[in-house]
Amino acid sequence: MEITVATLDQITVISLAGEIDGKTAPVAQERIAPLCQTGSRVLLDMSQVTYMSSAGLRLMLLVYRQASSVKATLALVGLSDDLKDTMSATGFLTYFTVYDTVEAGRAALA
Repeated sequence: MEITVATLDQITVISLAGEIDGKTAPVAQERIAPLCQTGSRVLLDMSQVTYMSSAGLRLMLLVYRQASSVKATLALVGLSDDLKDTMSATGFLTYFTVYDTVEAGRAALA
């Protein structure tokens, strides 16, 4: 898994690429959680995520809780149909605002 972080217009864009599973989820959590600071605006770009296991869903829940606890704004962008289906079936989509593209997410959070 590759994780890249960029700041665009005071919005932190975290791009994830590859598989989110039991091996990669803890690493992703270590990188993402500190970026969810009080009042921050964070976009998780999932457009290059090819697979997400239950550990990935757990990661999403932990990141959501971290962001909520410090009143950060968190949104997901670029979910594939498979990820949307999985997150919808498990109720996880109710926790997140979802946008199709980084540009749409940035415009909404600006």
